[in-house]
Amino acid sequence: MQTVMPVADANLTHGTYAVRRHVETRLWQRPCRGVVVLHNAPLTPLERDLVALHSSRAGSALSGATALRYDGLDGHDDRHHVTLPAGAKPPSWSHATVHYSHELSDLDVHPSRTPRRTRPARSVLDAAAWHESERYARWLVITALQAGLVSTRTLREALARRGHCRHRAVIVQSILDAAGGIQSVPEHDFSTIWRAAGLPTPTRQRPVRSRDGRYYLDVWCDALGFGVEVHGIPHLAVEQWDRDLERANEIVISGRSGLTFSSYAVRNHATTVMDQLDRMARAHGWEALPNAALLPIPPRVRRERRRRAAQQRSRRSR
Repeated sequence: MQTVMPVADANLTHGTYAVRRHVETRLWQRPCRGVVVLHNAPLTPLERDLVALHSSRAGSALSGATALRYDGLDGHDDRHHVTLPAGAKPPSWSHATVHYSHELSDLDVHPSRTPRRTRPARSVLDAAAWHESERYARWLVITALQAGLVSTRTLREALARRGHCRHRAVIVQSILDAAGGIQSVPEHDFSTIWRAAGLPTPTRQRPVRSRDGRYYLDVWCDALGFGVEVHGIPHLAVEQWDRDLERANEIVISGRSGLTFSSYAVRNHATTVMDQLDRMARAHGWEALPNAALLPIPPRVRRERRRRAAQQRSRRSR
C-alpha cells in the first residue's frame, strides 16, 4: 500500500472529506503542504524520500546518493536529494536537499521506474560532484563500475550532457582507470616520476616466463633488477586479483622483485611514488639522488592555479 501521496491523489483515491477528517483526527499526517502520509507513525527513510519527491514540482526526480539506494548502491549519504527543473520553486518539505538542472529528460531520468529518479550514471556523477571530498568521488565512481551498475560508456555520455561539475578531473581519471594498468596513466606522468627519482631508463612490458605461459610487467629495469606494476580498476575484480597474486608469486619465485602502485597514486601522489622508487633502488645498490623539482604538478595544484589565474583575470577586467 502506498503510504505517502500528494494530497490531490489522496483526495481522488479516498475522497476529500475522508482525507481531511483523517488528518484532523491525526490518524494520518501532513508533513508539509501538498503531501499526506496515511499513518501517524514516524516516517521511514523511504517515506522521507517520497515526501521530498512529492513536495517538489512535477518533473522532479530523486537524485544522487538517494537515487542510487533504489538501484542497489549505498552511497553512505542519508540526505534526501531531489533535483527540480531549473527555475522551479523549492519543495514545501524543508528537509529535502534541493538541486536544480536543465537536463531532466528521459536520457537522465527513468521514464517508468518508481519512485521517479535519475538513471544510475547520472546519479553517480551527481553524488560525486555534490560531495566535498575528491576521495569520495573517486570511491563512488569505482564502486559503481565494479558493481556493474554503470559502464564507462554510460558515464562518459552522462558526463558530456552534465557539463562542468566539481571533481570533474577526478571523475574523468576514475573512468579512464577502468581501462586498467599502465595504459590508463598518461605515459609521461610515470616517466617523469621515474626520471625525478634519478633512475636509469627502464624497459617497458618486460616478458616474464612462468611454467604455464608468459606474464608481463608494466615496467622493468635491467640495471636495477626490479620492476613496477600499475593497477587500475580491473585489478580489483576477484578473478583478476587472484591472477595478479599468482603472477606476483611467479615473479618472486624467479628471483625478481617489484613495486605495485595504483594509477590514481601515479597521478595524484607523485611524491610518495618517487620516494618508494628511490628507496627500492637504493636497496638494489643505486646511489643517484632524486630531484623532486622534476615531479609532475598534481592535478589538484593545477586546478587551483587555473582558478587563481581566472580570478586575477576577472579582477583586471573590472
